[in-house]
Amino acid sequence: MDTFHIHMHLIKKNDLTNLIRKVTYRIFKFKRSPTCSIFLLDRIIKFRPNIAVLTNITPDHLDRYDNKFENYIASKFRIAMNQTKDDFLIYDADDEVINAYLQTHKIQSTLMPFSLTKTLAQGTFLRQKEIIIKYKKEEQIMPTTNLALEGKHNIKNAMAAATVAHLLKIRKDTIRESLECFQGAEHRLENVLKINKVQYINDSKATNVNATYFALESMDAPTVWIVGGVDKGNDYTQLYPFVNEKVKAIICLGVDNQKLFENFGNMVDVIVETQYMSEALKIAYKVAEAGDNVLLSPACASFDLFDNYEDRGRQFKEAVRKL
Repeated sequence: MDTFHIHMHLIKKNDLTNLIRKVTYRIFKFKRSPTCSIFLLDRIIKFRPNIAVLTNITPDHLDRYDNKFENYIASKFRIAMNQTKDDFLIYDADDEVINAYLQTHKIQSTLMPFSLTKTLAQGTFLRQKEIIIKYKKEEQIMPTTNLALEGKHNIKNAMAAATVAHLLKIRKDTIRESLECFQGAEHRLENVLKINKVQYINDSKATNVNATYFALESMDAPTVWIVGGVDKGNDYTQLYPFVNEKVKAIICLGVDNQKLFENFGNMVDVIVETQYMSEALKIAYKVAEAGDNVLLSPACASFDLFDNYEDRGRQFKEAVRKL
């Protein structure tokens, strides 16, 4: 799940298309979607969103930025470069990278942080497992136990989406109902099938290490992990604890898997490589036991073997159904 898909769920559920179009007109004019890729942010000249959201900043696409994380961070913050005090920047106040940048760079936007760990004077936070939004006045939105999807990352995405909806003056009951029934996006921790008591999970949308971090964090059973693709200057060290704790076997799915072997070769008893999704699933089927998970969460781009991450995810699901 990500914040964008919750926004779209709110729009479809409540026929809010005209309102969203009015408030985010500049976004639709810039790119026919209320999200901006890092490549589009680099081209900003006059683009000014009324509401911008930074869910987190972790190393990604570093090959595009001379392998310098600071260049990537600056590019991310271009989303707020033309904002004024009449616009809003929603961001993760638990993200050290974002906080460090805000401490050293002046942002004109009205800041609306969200946090799992801090009580905020303005923004969105938790109080006794209740999502609270404080802007001009305090609003109690809903208990986190009522969210349709579990996991800390899903709570954060829900908080960001709820903050956007609140600023758009969407009714509290509508926000709550939408978050309670949202079932997640295709290719994002998508449960595909359970075969012989083994759960197959499609997380093809995880094209960077941070997304895979949250996927591995959410695993509650021994996991056969399918990983690999086009490495974008990845630093895999943050995944080490989860691999040591939860991963029983690794299947490298990419043209060049050397970096994966170097990072994880000594952590698991089984690590193999292939360039075919069907073969990856056949290997996983043999290795997995009842109660295990088989997780496709590549942490890499898909363009070495697939058209895009959607194609990779569809091929995964097709291969699972043919087992």
